[in-house]
Amino acid sequence: MGLRPRPKQRFEVTALDGLALAVAPGEVFGLLGPNGAGKSTTVGVLTTRVRPTAGRAWIGDHEVWTERVVVKRLIGVVPQTPNLDLALTAREILTFHGAYFGLPAAERERRAQELLERFQLTDRADHLVLGFSGGMLQRLSIARALMHAPKVLFLDEPSAGLDPQTRLLLWDLIRRDNERGTTILLTTHNMEEADALCSRVAIVDHGKLIALGTPEELKRSIPGGYVVRLHLSGPPPAPLVASLRQLPGVTEVRASGDGALDLYADRGGSLIPEIARLSNEAAAEIRDVKISEPSLENLFLHHTGRSLRD
Repeated sequence: MGLRPRPKQRFEVTALDGLALAVAPGEVFGLLGPNGAGKSTTVGVLTTRVRPTAGRAWIGDHEVWTERVVVKRLIGVVPQTPNLDLALTAREILTFHGAYFGLPAAERERRAQELLERFQLTDRADHLVLGFSGGMLQRLSIARALMHAPKVLFLDEPSAGLDPQTRLLLWDLIRRDNERGTTILLTTHNMEEADALCSRVAIVDHGKLIALGTPEELKRSIPGGYVVRLHLSGPPPAPLVASLRQLPGVTEVRASGDGALDLYADRGGSLIPEIARLSNEAAAEIRDVKISEPSLENLFLHHTGRSLRD
């Protein structure tokens, strides 16, 4: 008697759920959200790597999936993890990429030298990239994506894992390329990065659009602006929650699980004495207090009840 193998179970995950976005030519547009929010899948769809099960996407007037060859000539893509050939020099990586897109030899050499200078890689131009630092690899990855002068540049978590100094240098290079007319779409879970670089930001979670606007517009949309997060030793007593809602300047109080309370208010530190008094009267022990100024992190917290880093 033979054994019949069980049929494999299929698990379906909705990576994007009705996400609709429009990016204007010449802007730096950010997709902000935690890991698993659908940011990389969105980039995958727009760069022809992921075929959507429903919906359509365009780069300019070209439908991404039906005009893949045309679209690939219009875009440059920098993946989250550099995928450079470590057996080549920096100059070879750039010139080979130019050849792939049909640039004449003289044009390839000129473009490669220009990009090596712009991305501060001339002193290592003819070295194998095997010994490059993470920041150098990321700069070279962006330079490679720009070799064929794309209209749109996709950056997936461009500064992930970089030290602060290299991150600031990378941000400056991104700004300069945008000033040259390149439309840039970047994904990030770094609120500071989105605030510093993006003209508009779409905040996404579980494949859905949560909020869309300029960084300043989004920060102004947070009730009260400041967030005071209290961690209590147990569930917050209802009388305490009611009392906190009555404090001047407090616009909203939310329980967020595990004994945490989030107070949205127009001020931060000056609320603490009153919060401590009311907690003492309600016999609620405060274990920790965190005050956050208006930020995109707070906006995400307001909509989802959790941090971008959770």
